[in-house]
Amino acid sequence: MNKFLLRVGDRSPRVAEVRGTLARLGLVEDFEGDTTGSKTQQWAREDEFFDEDLANALRAFQQDRGIVADGAITSGTLRALREASYKLGARILSLQNNQLVGDDVSELQAQLHDLGFYTNRVDGHFGPQTHKAVVAYQTDYALQADGLVGPSTLRALSYLGRRITGGSPQSIREKEQIRAAGPQLSGKRVVIDPGLGGSEKGVSVQGKHGQIFEEDILWDLAGRIEGRMIAAGMETILSRPRSANPSQSDRASMANAFGADVMISLKCDIYPNDKANGAASYFYGSMHAYSSMIGEKLSGFIQREIAARTPLQNCYNHRKTWDILRLTTMPTVQVVPGYLTNGHDVAVLTDPSMRDTIAEAIVVAVKRLYLLDNDVHSTGQFTFDELLARELRG
Repeated sequence: MNKFLLRVGDRSPRVAEVRGTLARLGLVEDFEGDTTGSKTQQWAREDEFFDEDLANALRAFQQDRGIVADGAITSGTLRALREASYKLGARILSLQNNQLVGDDVSELQAQLHDLGFYTNRVDGHFGPQTHKAVVAYQTDYALQADGLVGPSTLRALSYLGRRITGGSPQSIREKEQIRAAGPQLSGKRVVIDPGLGGSEKGVSVQGKHGQIFEEDILWDLAGRIEGRMIAAGMETILSRPRSANPSQSDRASMANAFGADVMISLKCDIYPNDKANGAASYFYGSMHAYSSMIGEKLSGFIQREIAARTPLQNCYNHRKTWDILRLTTMPTVQVVPGYLTNGHDVAVLTDPSMRDTIAEAIVVAVKRLYLLDNDVHSTGQFTFDELLARELRG
């Protein structure tokens, strides 16, 4: 949940901070205020008013960063703006208990990636793998191998430039991990992540059998997916008990600790009016940084299978930088099977037989991912019974 929300018409010092940051990033023209981003940043009272021009600039930033482009100032958007403010060389980077996050870390990772030292996801988090890559680079180039990215390391990187490689090491590794795992679902580890939980029940809607909450729908759908995966011999774990609502980072940490091969996150959507409708799927990525190739492939399979098997409108798959997608080390897809503010979608999602169909679509999509080049099935035609028969044949 967002700690606060500011929209057009609101007035707040936070609006002035956002205006200054967007101006510093070149997204607000003719801004004459303070763009230093310092703790003593000064601004005029008119800078605190949230107008439509600022909302448009904010939407452009949100679109580029892979977050919901609603033109509102939320906790997540503020965090993304602050991360975007850091440029490589502005601060010393190192491994810390509270991992450093920012565009300067992304730029460092990208440079080490191009030089062949960093083969993980370019996610802007200075974690153990980034530290290891920095130390390896420093060792190879006779620098002090302390893992600190200060002036000497940055100067050495600037001298070297970038090396053109034959493709993204992370994408190649992702694909090879899928290939090496083999086509069988048996033994694959999957985390199923139903949204909400605990006291957070979400939207209440009228279903076929009475009132039902969003959390009820997601929990039931997760159980249907889990049952099919277990029947296919997969190892599954739910990201939370029914009584808890962990943060996205906690859900991601649990999935990483489980050593999952894939994570499927579930949530529903809402909109201010009843016009928005349809199913969508999301994978990690943004327009200006790395995207998960396998996450994109899996989200595409899931999206097409759901659209082919249900009357839900196909809203396609999209790259996003949400924490649940960014902080997981395995390919993760967030599936949003409909809007609880649209009567048609509500009728689909509150129908147990349709939730069965959606669950089957997701499991079949995971199977198609592991089949790779041997996937000869037409979308929507591969049944779960056929899937089980294929598993038994080996």
